[in-house]
Amino acid sequence: MSSLSIGLFYGSTTCYTEMAAEKIQAQLNALFDEQVVSMHNIQETPLKQAEQFDIIIFGISTWDFGELQEDWESCWEDVYKLELRGKTVALFGLGDQIGYTDWFQDALGMLHDAILPLDCKIIGYWPNQGYDFAESKALSEDKSHFVGLSLDDENQYDLTDERIHTWCHQLLDELS
Repeated sequence: MSSLSIGLFYGSTTCYTEMAAEKIQAQLNALFDEQVVSMHNIQETPLKQAEQFDIIIFGISTWDFGELQEDWESCWEDVYKLELRGKTVALFGLGDQIGYTDWFQDALGMLHDAILPLDCKIIGYWPNQGYDFAESKALSEDKSHFVGLSLDDENQYDLTDERIHTWCHQLLDELS
């Protein structure tokens, strides 16, 4: 897998999504034993550049009452124009399951729904056990999983590193 390249694209207002992205990058680079993940802040990098990667990871956070993070909101129409046919995509999101229990990870679900028709393979669904929320647009059809890794640094910061570790191993398994 030496020619493997993974593009990690994220938007981050308060740096928490960026910090999670850095941890995912470090974990995957360690698992592959080489620098395979390049990070791109979508505030500075056009989303279109994701098309140059065979494997893409998108990171998004949910704001307020189920709203998109501002960087994603400003380029949201570009998501629908991406050419992702034949690509493999994984998603991760940050949200607050206690303060916004009716909208937990909604932006993650909206991003998933936007890229689903783009003929890409989506991997990295994440079990929804261990969370306490009322509603989420990020649940799989059978409601047993989130459509990507779900992190809550507001209420479960102590679980973030282990969740990232486990998810990155899961991605590696799903890619083989």
